Amino acid sequence: MESPPLKLNVARDEDRISDLPDELLLRILARLDLRDAVRAGAASTRWRHLPHQLSVLLLGVSRFRRATLVESMDAFAAALLSVCPPAERSCECQRSHAIKALALCFYLSAPHLSSIGRALEDVVSRGKTKWIEFRISPPPGDNTAPELTEFGQQFMSFCRAYQVAFRWLTSLTLENLAFGDSDVTDLISNCVKLESLALRACRMVNFEHSVLKIDTPCSGLQELNLVHFVCKRIQLISVPKLRQASCLIWRFENPPVRLDYVPDLRHVAIACLRTHPKAPFKLSECLSRSALNLSELHLNFFHQMIWIQPEHPKQLTAIFRNLSNASLSGIFPECDLSWTLFILEAAPALQKFGLSRTRHACANAWDNNAEKTNVVWDPSKDLKHMNLKSLMIDGFEEEDKVAAYIWLVVER
Repeated sequence: MESPPLKLNVARDEDRISDLPDELLLRILARLDLRDAVRAGAASTRWRHLPHQLSVLLLGVSRFRRATLVESMDAFAAALLSVCPPAERSCECQRSHAIKALALCFYLSAPHLSSIGRALEDVVSRGKTKWIEFRISPPPGDNTAPELTEFGQQFMSFCRAYQVAFRWLTSLTLENLAFGDSDVTDLISNCVKLESLALRACRMVNFEHSVLKIDTPCSGLQELNLVHFVCKRIQLISVPKLRQASCLIWRFENPPVRLDYVPDLRHVAIACLRTHPKAPFKLSECLSRSALNLSELHLNFFHQMIWIQPEHPKQLTAIFRNLSNASLSGIFPECDLSWTLFILEAAPALQKFGLSRTRHACANAWDNNAEKTNVVWDPSKDLKHMNLKSLMIDGFEEEDKVAAYIWLVVER
């Protein structure tokens, strides 16, 4: 629901707020949505110059609801240009203060991309911007595969056309786009300041055969979030600054993710919904031996097949030597739990260990589609774990199974 227009009494003798100094008025505007801040500037000559002095700007197209998408993007672009006027525009409202942080959420609308790109290049040309965040998606609707490919190409063209702006980008979220084989690597390589990348409901153009390969040895990317990314496999060949990787995958081969050179990696989360019989894979085939500082591991099975194969601790000790927090969620009710101890055996520094069968809404539709096979594993009787401080078990109704599992852990 669109918020009501900001009401200001523009008569000076009746508008006591306007008597405040600029510094205080800017603090007031900083707490408003940018759309309302722009309205304030339009409503009063006293406030007119203030929106152009804001150092933090947050602007989303969802705040400009009009009869058509084009009209919404018209309003969005107009608001952006009103506070980020092009350098060639000479007027009394010309921005005199550098923008330190800018966050924009908008649609891939071809008629508006050039004005947005030029405004952004003018912002970064001042050289004082510390944070730029984009969230970009196609216009709402049920887009076909060819349309997703077209939108993906449109975005990559936008990125190449305004390379100066994208070099300053620090955080990027993309939704519902299809990428060519080298597009994601090219994107990360061109965005030299990019720290966080999220790809949601995206895919490779030829997703049944294409592997998403990310090979960016010179990038500063620290966080990668892939949600419902459709491809054959995800392979991080070289992402040396990456600290956090999260992958939620529906369609995949074994192993679904391969982490090669990621020496700074601290946090890994992998969620896979497997509904068709396929041999499980070993974590040692997936995780990197270069990630010597891995401290958190979270796996989600969505109450379907257990897709990992327990393995001898010797295969994982080098990878898990600094692992302090691990959790396994979405374990189907009939599954035995003793197999999970292979992680405890391989992680001598583990302090927190959690098991959960809490239901995720995404799994409901697949409840009866997968043939679930119990996992068999004989834990070592000689294991002595001295560092475990917390064991959390949530959602299991079988008291005897839980009690037996707790006893297995306590024994160690």
